[in-house]
Amino acid sequence: MAAAAASSSSFASTSESSQANSKWLDAHYDPVANLYTFSSCVALADLHGDGDHKLVVGNLGSTGHEMKLKVYQGMGLLSENALPDLPASVAAFLMEQHEPRMPAVAVASGPYIYVYKNLRPYFKFTLPLMEPNPTEKEVWEQAKEDKVDLLSMKEMLEVIRENSEMPLSVQSLRFLTLDPPEMESFVNQHKLQPIKHQTVITCMATLKKNMVDEDAISCLVIGTENAEILILDPEAFTILAKMTVPSVPAFLDVTGQFDVEYRLTVACRNGCAYILRRDSKRPKYCIELSAQAVGLVRVQKNIVAACSDETLQGYTQKGKKLWVVPLPATPVTVGLLDEKFQSFQAVLVALANREVHMYRDKNLVNVIQTQDVVTSICFGRYGREDNTLVMTTKGGGLIIKILKRTATFNKGDAVVGAPVAQSIKLSVPKKTKLYVDQTLRERENGVAMHRVFQTDLSRIRLMAARAYVRALECSMTPVSESLQEPLKMNAVVQGMGPTFKLSLNLQNMSDTRAVANLLISFLYDEKLYSVEHPSFKTPMLVPGLNYPLVTFVECLSDQGISDIIKVFVLHEGTTEPLLTAHINMPVSEGLAAV
Repeated sequence: MAAAAASSSSFASTSESSQANSKWLDAHYDPVANLYTFSSCVALADLHGDGDHKLVVGNLGSTGHEMKLKVYQGMGLLSENALPDLPASVAAFLMEQHEPRMPAVAVASGPYIYVYKNLRPYFKFTLPLMEPNPTEKEVWEQAKEDKVDLLSMKEMLEVIRENSEMPLSVQSLRFLTLDPPEMESFVNQHKLQPIKHQTVITCMATLKKNMVDEDAISCLVIGTENAEILILDPEAFTILAKMTVPSVPAFLDVTGQFDVEYRLTVACRNGCAYILRRDSKRPKYCIELSAQAVGLVRVQKNIVAACSDETLQGYTQKGKKLWVVPLPATPVTVGLLDEKFQSFQAVLVALANREVHMYRDKNLVNVIQTQDVVTSICFGRYGREDNTLVMTTKGGGLIIKILKRTATFNKGDAVVGAPVAQSIKLSVPKKTKLYVDQTLRERENGVAMHRVFQTDLSRIRLMAARAYVRALECSMTPVSESLQEPLKMNAVVQGMGPTFKLSLNLQNMSDTRAVANLLISFLYDEKLYSVEHPSFKTPMLVPGLNYPLVTFVECLSDQGISDIIKVFVLHEGTTEPLLTAHINMPVSEGLAAV
């Protein structure tokens, strides 16, 4: 009992100390809140225009059949509305300038956008229909006139699905999943109906219309399954602009104003991020990520993407890579921390190891331990508290933390991340007068200096070429220039004297032809040296083999001097050598005592 009490007291003291050292206040934690959602389906908004911000959550439900739009005020649930389909994104935006400024809530679900005002359904926008596949339409026309049997119809639709770039309609895809007994009733029920090809919404964001104020009117920007980006008018819900990307968009980041200048960053399913600007129908820049994107945020003018290969990558707004930071675990979702009082922006990355890491540029500045894996992150004003971090977990829990007003983030606050030394600026000395004078001289005489450099370079090349030709003519190279006898030789001298062992390694460099009838001769000062075999014949040289040829050289002088011994490789009957080697003999240690 005493040990248990001691352990519980130590645990309490540890938690209290960690709470005291933390930069966050634990405001609320509900492990059974039954919130199953993602970062794109969470928003903070002042729905009633009274300064009390609410938490809006598009809940997917634990089974995928209990979709609801939930609104939280404080710690409790304020209201909820049933959704007909799974939500893809939730956004709060202002539609009009009337007072009080109460934003509407847009919920993207399937091909529809459900707009709620004052927590009640207000409008439903439907994506325009796409042109159906003409071949698919012809097949259903034949079925309408009973000109094709069911099995042939199924085969033709399968061929269209495999070979055509245009996807099939939901009606045809549903038909391909049926068993033969169910096909006839399905065709009789749907053959008189027109073919409709409808796309769905994959992501959504908001774009200011003509002002940068927080309470300015905003347009909705949506990405669709048919690889299109649409910008909708906030009042009439007409399509103001349409852009096309190479793949299906997964994440959107928007900055600027629609009437002035704006920039869209789109992370797509093909592992690339595309940057579009105003009046551009196609992407202006492309970022090739190292893996599929898990999240995308914009920090000032830079783009930060978390990828599934456990990396966090930073890019400029023109697509140039700035840095890559390895993550300790797989990222789950990404959020932006924008603390306006200190003008501090950072990236929040939720990891699969139940941690949330905060990065400022490539520096890790804070780590938050959570009770479960975080699946959604939203930072902003909640209630009347400006800096509130709202997170939902994989098990359906809700975590609310408040940033302390005294919290400051430094590069050395966390133990993991890039070394601090990488960000230390070098103490570059100031430019001296000599440096400035030399720079001015180079600017004024740049053409003349370049010409002198080119002249010297050409002279060096000429001297090197002449020396190479001279070496070839004198057979001074270790490799023969003859195509008939392509030979290679190197010499090694061993011993301390007065007797030296001279080893010649001769090799035939030909691919198929053997070389025979070769002679080796030595030229030396007979007053200094005596060679055991001054001249001898080599064996036939088989291609690719190394032949060590050994002879002994005796030094005849005790004056401590040395000379050069020349080695010639000749062909029988010729006087011009194929190879020549000059061997610098070492100084002998002295004559041997007899």
